[in-house]
Amino acid sequence: MVSGIVTAILLVVFIAGWAWAWSPRRKPAFDEAARLALSENPVEDAR
Repeated sequence: MVSGIVTAILLVVFIAGWAWAWSPRRKPAFDEAARLALSENPVEDAR
């Protein structure tokens, strides 16, 4: 019984994290983070 509840809670947490990561509001931040490895001055670009 307890393991089923824990599994259900973890499933909800996983789906919430997936929805957060794939939301359109996060795209600009993820695009900027993806370009950090290619920039010559990552500390200055991060500001």
